[in-house]
Amino acid sequence: MSNSFPWLHWGNPEIFPNQPESKNPNENLEQRLTQSNRPLRIKLGIDPTGTDIHLGHSILFRKLRSFQDAGHTAVVIIGDFTARIGDPTGKSEVRRQLTEEQVAANAETYLKQVRPILDFDTPGRLEVRYNSEWLSKLDLPKTLALLATMTVGQMLAKEGFAERYKQGTAIYLHEFLYPLMQGYDSVAVQADVELGGTDQKFNLAVGRDLQKHFGQTPQFGLLMPILIGTDGVQKMSKSLGNYVGLSEDALSMYSKLEKTPDTLILQYFELLTDLSLDQLPEGARDRQKLLALEIASQYHGREKALEAQKAASELVQGGTSKTDVVPEFSLGSAQFPAKVFYLVSASGLCKTSSDARRQIQGGAVRLDGNKIEQVDLIFESPDDLIGKVLQLGKNKFVRFVP
Repeated sequence: MSNSFPWLHWGNPEIFPNQPESKNPNENLEQRLTQSNRPLRIKLGIDPTGTDIHLGHSILFRKLRSFQDAGHTAVVIIGDFTARIGDPTGKSEVRRQLTEEQVAANAETYLKQVRPILDFDTPGRLEVRYNSEWLSKLDLPKTLALLATMTVGQMLAKEGFAERYKQGTAIYLHEFLYPLMQGYDSVAVQADVELGGTDQKFNLAVGRDLQKHFGQTPQFGLLMPILIGTDGVQKMSKSLGNYVGLSEDALSMYSKLEKTPDTLILQYFELLTDLSLDQLPEGARDRQKLLALEIASQYHGREKALEAQKAASELVQGGTSKTDVVPEFSLGSAQFPAKVFYLVSASGLCKTSSDARRQIQGGAVRLDGNKIEQVDLIFESPDDLIGKVLQLGKNKFVRFVP
């Protein structure tokens, strides 16, 4: 097929060989993996719309690492351009658009968080690309040409758009651009395989269609499961509070995971670890502890994970812990005398003072294992708190330091 968009920059042909669409309709991913005479290009796009990556996201990065270990090239696309629109997938309303500065800051934190997963060091195993590299060059004629590859009917077939249209909820024209730009990323890097969650099927299919349009061999879409959150009900999400962040300290990570619901244990082991399911301990509690220890070790090392395990046991039993895995909060910036609800909020255990008040009234706050029952309890001096551990529920802890 001829290139009907001559403005497309194909890049170095030795790096991005322009291969024609396969004439074998029965070709599958296994055939391409085993018969290709070059490393395949495995694409994973991430839009840095926030600051945190959680274990649900890690499933895709772990699969990407398995491709790296098999000798293929991971192509991580930072959606610094598409993040300014935001993926409308699964959203009942338009997403807030981010500034260029916000996106850049978020992208930096994303890459830092996935370093324990991906191989950043072996030559040829990782490319990090920013899609502003090609999307920012789309002027109006080029954008119109891209829009001409899809119909409104095709766009409205996308689940989120269909629901919003049926309900009469506004759909803005710039949102239609998102799947096209995300698909165009596959063209720009000539992806052989694209990874995504099961909710990304539409976007990955657009990438295949655009590659066909540009005369490329269409990519394979490899869809990975959506991880259920620690509540055992809804998908893992920071907004729902049922998540485990990759940047969380070892103690918080361990404390959350050792309470994983029994119904999720096997799924978590399968998707988040390399342990064999037939070698797991029999007892549910032993499995929870092993899961928490294994995942905490991935992101913090075995020594820190074992310290977190010990500290969690001591703190949950109402004792204290002197290990350095307990996050620290400096009292240097606090004003004394200080009320306890202020300290609970200022230390980050609660987002607001009003929430801190509610938690204290509900009996969820302890200081060195002792339940705090007075919302307006006053501490006259930092010396009354130095070295002590403030605890919210069973998962959140801070140690006061000068």
